[in-house]
Amino acid sequence: MNTQEILEKQKKYLWPNHLLYYTEPLPLDHGDGMYVWDVEGNQYLDFFGGILTTSVGHNNPKVTGRVREQVGKLIHSSTLYPNQNHVALAEKLAEITPGNLQTSYFTNSGTEADETAVMLAKGYTGQQEVIALRHGYSGRSALAMSLTGHAGWRVGGTHILGIKHAMNPYCYRCPLKMTYPDCGVACAEDVEEVIKTTTSGKIAAFLAEPIQGVGGFVTAPPEYFKIAVEITHHYGGLFICDEVQTGFGRTGDKWFGIEHWDVVPDIMTMAKGIANGLPMGNTITTTEIAEGMVGKGLTISTFGGNPVSTAAALGTIEAMEEEANPQHVATVGSHFRAGLEKMWEKYPLIGEVRGKGLMQGVEMVKDQKSKEPATEAVGFLFEETRKRGLLIGKGGLYNNVLRIAPPLIATKEHVDKALDILDHAFAQVHEMNL
Repeated sequence: MNTQEILEKQKKYLWPNHLLYYTEPLPLDHGDGMYVWDVEGNQYLDFFGGILTTSVGHNNPKVTGRVREQVGKLIHSSTLYPNQNHVALAEKLAEITPGNLQTSYFTNSGTEADETAVMLAKGYTGQQEVIALRHGYSGRSALAMSLTGHAGWRVGGTHILGIKHAMNPYCYRCPLKMTYPDCGVACAEDVEEVIKTTTSGKIAAFLAEPIQGVGGFVTAPPEYFKIAVEITHHYGGLFICDEVQTGFGRTGDKWFGIEHWDVVPDIMTMAKGIANGLPMGNTITTTEIAEGMVGKGLTISTFGGNPVSTAAALGTIEAMEEEANPQHVATVGSHFRAGLEKMWEKYPLIGEVRGKGLMQGVEMVKDQKSKEPATEAVGFLFEETRKRGLLIGKGGLYNNVLRIAPPLIATKEHVDKALDILDHAFAQVHEMNL
């Protein structure tokens, strides 16, 4: 099918609330490494990776090789039967995750991973209330949307009782109108204030992303998580770290984002980049906490730990170790960050550059002093980057943040090409004087 035929069928047979990028949506046909091609044969440098999911590039041979081998053997059996890939992946994750996180429960997505984590925390602590963060995103189930602190993603006014939202550490738009570091990271203390004023005083968990993904790559200051987690433990709760977007070397130097803050979670969730595009989610915790679920009732995930998905995840981690380890990401990410900061100095449209590794956010504003969100400018910049052959993402509460997160195999040469395209696109949008 050509572009027009695909779009006609999309409109006729798929729900109209599917979110599509670009004025004229872009049907993709195939990919290889850092590049994808649309159905008309046009090539694009992919700097969003299927929403931070194609972590080791399109059609990576280490991933596709394992998948092909497994498909020829066994596609599905359910967790009622032990499987080699299932246990091998769990062992590998125990090896690379921080602290004494050791036991895994596999599901199909980040939504399910977060659901499982909350269920585990409630079962272990005997408490029901959960603290999440404003601007955070946890998925699309009823519970996940209730955890989400972003009105646009809470479809149908979904609300599960017992979930409260604390201030997020959004230094660029500090909710307290303070300036870091003079603020003393007062936003972290708000976790305690929320517990003391809106809960029973005992909580099941505090759930947070190290860098808020959909929220616009909001990056917490260095002291934030130590303070917030200490408060969480004081009030009987567990810290659930949502690594759905930040995991697997994405932030550079470390395998998982929270390691930059020198904090070890009680429970960690992951998805997206874990299997390079195949459905996979995981909730990992300590042996002690996992054993706390014994006798609390039955639970099962029919497709969790699927032999093909776990094979893909093993291949993905192998590719990361050999081609795109956290040190590689740190090196290339630093090069990328330096280029983006030069653009920040050049274009008044850029209010802030933030993030870590190959997870860089660019907040666009109408004026650097007023910080008024430049949502319309983002739309024009998207069209300009597409026209020049670059795919990026966007997000944030005001939809004014560029989310740029290429596959981890990106080189400095790929980054330089992306920076050149962005520079030309920013120049074009700047001339529009929006």
